[in-house]
Order: sequence, then C-alpha cells, then structure tokens
Amino acid sequence: MARIISIIGSTGSIGTQALEVARHLKLKAAGLAACSNIDLLEKQAREFNPRIVAVKDARLAEELFDRLKDTGIEVCGGVEGIARVAAVEEADTVVASIVGSAGIMPTLEAIKNGKNVALANKETLVAAGQVVMSEAEKHNVRIIPVDSEHSAIFQCLRGNSLRHVSKIILTASGGPFRRMPPQQLRHVTPEEALRHPNWKMGCKVTVDSATLMNKGLEVIEARWLFGLKPGQIEVLIHPQSVVHSMVEYVDGSVLAQMGASDMKLPIQFALAYPERIENNYPRLDLAAVGNLTFEKPDFEKFPCLRLAYEALETGGTMPAVLNASDEEAVNLFLNGHIKFTDIPRIVESVMGMHSVNTDPCFDDIIRADEWARQTTKNSWRSII
Repeated sequence: MARIISIIGSTGSIGTQALEVARHLKLKAAGLAACSNIDLLEKQAREFNPRIVAVKDARLAEELFDRLKDTGIEVCGGVEGIARVAAVEEADTVVASIVGSAGIMPTLEAIKNGKNVALANKETLVAAGQVVMSEAEKHNVRIIPVDSEHSAIFQCLRGNSLRHVSKIILTASGGPFRRMPPQQLRHVTPEEALRHPNWKMGCKVTVDSATLMNKGLEVIEARWLFGLKPGQIEVLIHPQSVVHSMVEYVDGSVLAQMGASDMKLPIQFALAYPERIENNYPRLDLAAVGNLTFEKPDFEKFPCLRLAYEALETGGTMPAVLNASDEEAVNLFLNGHIKFTDIPRIVESVMGMHSVNTDPCFDDIIRADEWARQTTKNSWRSII
C-alpha cells in the first residue's frame, strides 16, 4: 500500500477525491500541485502539510508563497515546479490526475525517479504510451490505473495470464445524448453536454464522454496498459454504469467488476493495492438497480470513437494528434465558437493533414502535440 503520496492536479475532481481517500487511509502527502486554484491548494497545504506545493502559473505561485510563509512549506511555480512535486523524494506513489497532455511530463518525471504511479490522466498513455510504458519497465515501477474502466480490467486480470485473454470490454454510459436523434446533436449547448447522467467529472472529460471520445481515448490507453491488440478491445454502451468493464477469456468465461458510480473506489484500490481496505463509501444495491442493459455503440452518430480506433491502428504520432486536436476543439465548443458536431469534424480534418512519425521519441510526440494544437487553432474556421 502507498504510504506517502504526491498528487499532480490536487484541486481537480480526481485530486480532491484522492485526498478524501488519503484521509481515510491515513496517508501522508509529500507534494501537491495544481494549475491555478490557489485558494483550494492553500487549504489542502495547511491540512496535509506537504513538503512542497507547486502552481503551474508562476505568478500565482508568488501569491501562494506569501500566503504560506508561516508554514515552512516550499512553494514553486511553472512546469519545473510541477516536475519537482512529481519527483519529491519522500513519496512512494504519485497520483497523476492533471487533465490533458500536460500530465505527460510529470508522469515521466515520477517514473524516472522510481515512483509508482496511480494514473488518472489518460492522455499520458494516449499520446506517449510506448515511451511511458518503456520507462516504467526500465525503472521497475508499477502503473495502476485509476479510471474506473481500466481499474475494472486490472482487477479482473488479477491471478490470470494475459495469454488467456480473448478480449476486454470497456463499458460506456453513452453520455447524455445516447437517445438523441443525430440531426439534433448540432444544437447541443455546452451546458447540456456538461450534464453527465452518472459521473461528476471535469469539463473536458465530461464533453469527451458526451462525444464518446473519452471512450476512444480509453481504448488507446488500454492497448498500452494491458499490451493488447486493437482488435482485442471492444466498447459496449451500458447506461447504468454498474459494470465498469469486463474481461473475456479464451474459454468463454467473462469476468466483470461492478460497483457504485464513485471514483473514490478505484482511487482507493490504486492507493491501497494490493490490499483491500474497508470504507464507508456508497454500496451497490443490485435490487434497486433492477436491470443491466448493454448495446453496441453507434460509430456514425459518435464518430470520435471511430477516429480513436483509426488513430490507434495508425500508431506513431497520430494518437497524440488526435488527443491534442480534441482538447483544442473541446475548448472551442465550451467557449461557444463551434457546434457540438464540429468537434469530430475538426479532429478528423487535422488528423488528415498530419504526416505520421511511426517511431517517435518523446520530443517527436511533443512536437506533434504542438503542431496539432496550432493547426486546430489556425484551421477550425475553414474546416467548419
């Protein structure tokens, strides 16, 4: 079990829940890092008394330094500060929960410094899966998934060999527009897209869940986490979000992991692994749930899922381009510049402009990420 943790993205949805779990497990926090919410970060720092805190915005770090003068806590800023929190010596486990490709660098920094990683940032493996998993093997560190779906797969694989796996089945709620006619999707507002039926998450992840891009990113992540081929990774729509994912074995047996829709459950599993610790979190009441239903996803209605599979099949730098373009397109949608249905149109167009590097190093991935962001920002008006 983790004894001392560091959290990258401590003020976000996963980060705040990770600290709830830390309270329950009585874990110490050696480092906390956030993007800009210094009000909450100050409260967290005063409660957990870490050795170091960091704010990505260096100007806000100066203000936080003044606020925490009486504590003796080291305050640093910028990307370098985030890296220092990821590498803080006392921590044995780093919770990587910062949103987007910004999570790649601190995750790699944690791995290179011998930290186990509780990974909640899916973009890290989407964009740089081969590099990250290679570094994890090289430094003999464990990566335990925090996403409910990958945590479910991880749990269903325990005690079994990967060579006996036929396929894994990632479940998806289907989002708020599962039953909406395709022609109405173009009128969806950001407010509507942010109303997820089952989970409370950050804005970007919630919009990705509505487009099914989130599930596509999870497909790519699963390929690297579990060493499977794209054809061994299936997606099923499961509106109740009770079965978090399944593994089908070569003999036809299917193991499923179920639980309440509460992210504290997979977070605790990752931080307490390999132990299971009693808690007072919500329990699953199957009688109250009643029916569990499953259906195949509509790739035409939700083309982002198809684009993710295509990016995975292409490989190289293409998943990084998919991810970066999607981040920028989602921002454009949330800011009212494009329609909901423009998101996949923009991502597909940017993917079509990209010259793939089939064997990228980390710097190549960062360049592809930057290219995709700039191309999306420069081209979206002509695309839509």
